[in-house]
Amino acid sequence: MNDWPDRRTGDRSERYGQGSASPQPESARAMPHIRRRPAPPQRPQVPPQSQGYDDRYQGGSPGYGNSPEPGYDSGYNTGQVYGGGAGGGHGGGGGDAGYVQGRPAPDWRRRIKLGALTLVVVLLVVSVSTYFWADGKLKREVDLAKVIERPEAGDGTNYLIVGSDSREGMSAEDKKRLRTGSAEGKRTDSMMILHDGSNGPTLVSLPRDSQVEIPSFKGSESGKMFQGTGRQVKLNAAYAEDGPELLVRTVEFNTGLRIDHYVEIGFGGFAQIVDAIGGVELDIPKAFKDKKSGADFQAGKQTLNGEQSLAFVRTRYALPGSDLDRTKNQQKFLAALASQTATPSTILNPFKLYPTMGAGLDTLIVDKDMSLWALGNMFFAMKGVTGGDGTSMNMPISGSNGGNLVWDKAKVKQLVEQLKNDEKVTVKGN
Repeated sequence: MNDWPDRRTGDRSERYGQGSASPQPESARAMPHIRRRPAPPQRPQVPPQSQGYDDRYQGGSPGYGNSPEPGYDSGYNTGQVYGGGAGGGHGGGGGDAGYVQGRPAPDWRRRIKLGALTLVVVLLVVSVSTYFWADGKLKREVDLAKVIERPEAGDGTNYLIVGSDSREGMSAEDKKRLRTGSAEGKRTDSMMILHDGSNGPTLVSLPRDSQVEIPSFKGSESGKMFQGTGRQVKLNAAYAEDGPELLVRTVEFNTGLRIDHYVEIGFGGFAQIVDAIGGVELDIPKAFKDKKSGADFQAGKQTLNGEQSLAFVRTRYALPGSDLDRTKNQQKFLAALASQTATPSTILNPFKLYPTMGAGLDTLIVDKDMSLWALGNMFFAMKGVTGGDGTSMNMPISGSNGGNLVWDKAKVKQLVEQLKNDEKVTVKGN
């Protein structure tokens, strides 16, 4: 049986590549070839002039047997780069758009997400750091736990805001420039109750010349009990007698309104805050001048620096209504200060934010339970007083008694009830 292709027998003498028994050398034999499947059609290309090894083979050179038939593919590379031309390769014009010079294109979506995450982390770290920095600057020196016989708490939050004539931290040059004098100790120069509730903020000024009764109280330093004797004094005398704790006790006793937080700022801190934000723009309706405070203002809109601002809120003798007119100016100025400070240009600008916060927090004295959150709420409530939703007024006055201003007890009672119940204030003050 013939097991060999092309009818070859099993004789070793006829096997290809094993020689021959004939004395003559064996002639070259043509290797059997296999017809390949025709390649898919491609764009016509002009073949190069020299194809190297293939040219010699296709020319039928001696020793290679018969020439290949038409359509024969030798399988040799003619110098073209695989994947080039119309098919495109890594460097071809029709190559994959996801690759440039063999490298993957950047994943912009991933980069944007990573950048946004980094920004959030940085902002979070800065915010937390700023919070602890500011919280550490607060002087929590007033202990409201020492105040006895307190009224029941109502709705909303009540702040007692006090401007003192403290000269702490001021140089002799500052005292002369700001016309504060050099008196020892400190006294209250202005007092206000700020109620922050669901019906908008209400700012009520308490004239320093208000006639009030000093009730029984517990000494803030000694802890000794002092019984009330019905003694009538001006409101600012309570602060001078035993400090913030007695002032809070006196306000609560004479109004029936519970004070939740206490905030005090001195002369120097007040001026520093104004200068840190670049001044406060104010519209002064009528010109006035006062030698004692150093005030000298023309009518119209103008920007006040720290020195001018302090003179504006301290002036009383040049005003027709004296202390009552002064409290109105104080309300107007504080609302403008809050409104112009709580702006993106200040909050988002670290070169203005940190000096402003530093100037304010260094001189603020607050109660032991005051948090930065509560202080921020107070600040924005103050801003809201001029935002259309708020109300500002003086404590209702019925008359005077020997230079002291007497409160209208009926109106005061109605006002306090509205504040306690967080109702819209309808009472009119002076």
